[in-house]
Amino acid sequence: MRRFGSAFALAGTIALASCSGGSGANTAIPTGAPQASTFAAASGHRANVRKVCPDAQPGFAQCFALVRTDAFYTEAPEYRATFGVAQEKLAAAAAQAFYGPLGAPQLQQAYNLPSLTAGSGQTVGIVDAYDDPTAESDLAKYRSHFNLPACTTSNGCFRKLNEKGDASPLPLADNNWAGEISLDLDMVSAICPKCHIVLIEAHSNSMKDLAISARAAHAAGAGVISNSYGGSECVQDQFGRIKCQSPLSLAGYYKIPKTIFTASSGDNSWFAGPQSPADFGTVVAVGGTSLYSYNNSRGWLEAAWSNAGSGCSRYVKRPAWIPASTDCAGGMRPISDVSAVADPYTGVLVYQTYPATRGGFYVYGGTSAASPMVAGIYALAGNAASQNYGATLYKAPAGSLTDVAVGSNGIIGLHNSAGQSCKPITICTAMPGWDGPTGNGTAFGLKAF
Repeated sequence: MRRFGSAFALAGTIALASCSGGSGANTAIPTGAPQASTFAAASGHRANVRKVCPDAQPGFAQCFALVRTDAFYTEAPEYRATFGVAQEKLAAAAAQAFYGPLGAPQLQQAYNLPSLTAGSGQTVGIVDAYDDPTAESDLAKYRSHFNLPACTTSNGCFRKLNEKGDASPLPLADNNWAGEISLDLDMVSAICPKCHIVLIEAHSNSMKDLAISARAAHAAGAGVISNSYGGSECVQDQFGRIKCQSPLSLAGYYKIPKTIFTASSGDNSWFAGPQSPADFGTVVAVGGTSLYSYNNSRGWLEAAWSNAGSGCSRYVKRPAWIPASTDCAGGMRPISDVSAVADPYTGVLVYQTYPATRGGFYVYGGTSAASPMVAGIYALAGNAASQNYGATLYKAPAGSLTDVAVGSNGIIGLHNSAGQSCKPITICTAMPGWDGPTGNGTAFGLKAF
């Protein structure tokens, strides 16, 4: 892999630590709906990480991509591992440049994937809003750098369509969603380089346009469809008043037999509450982890990413294949089902040009990275036509998923935007077995898919 001349310098440190409550002054937060300032402080991002898409109003979606503002490379740097660093110091090591951002080889190795041999004949759909005018050329740069086969319009591997399934007219270009598109395309490529890709660009980021686009991806031949966006079931105003809106009118768009939909759980931790379409029972809700190279038998260590989304839907009932032990009151649908790396401090490399005049590699994170990865894993397995939505994840054979049992995305005593308490703690704390931030764990091979 090619090197970049200057050192990879990262500002600040992060912690693997959980937010498990406790009696300290910083965690003694009153119960009840939080004030907006408390919510923002609990779920905010660091100064050198930027949300790619702005917060969205009700009825519209936010993309769940994050980009590092302190890292840019004209050529991707060589990966640097954290071997030999004590577990409790891994997070600090990552922030101090003992690791490098994750490229395709690291992602394939970490999740034990047969990416170089599987996936032929599969098509992955990517659903996003607006147009990325340099999507295909940027994709070519990423794939060339990591020696992945070309995926172009001319060789039939890549298609870019509007929400009606037509090649034109495409929607207006957007500076924000263009980054999301680059992230999605590169992550599918990293995981399933032999897959075909169809990118559906919705006319807007309205939940309705995106839902229509998800259907268009299926009509275009995609058996696995990634949706790296979401809209909150509930929002709070500045006074802490909660307003909720049922997403069920759009649920049918994401219910197609023999088709897998993946969707991001969100980037604003448990406090943002359940997100749609990840809340639908026919969608595989994808949470997020922090991923560190490590000198154990796997070669990697994962923790729940502190900003990964989770929660209990207020409107969607728990599907029959999800056990009641997931602890959502009233038999409601829990989030998440499965996870992949999303922490921008253990982030992934993405090649992007638009809206800049000069292309290069950026470091991305967010559950927008995790959703297309999991979609790519389903495509590698090639079993979408025989799947009962996300059911196999709850009866996966031993060793087919890595159980993530460290970390948290919530604070006991603080309610989320849907007015829900972080109880039981499984909904906001990683632990053995299923938990909200990471679901049933992360892929280790394809047997769970």
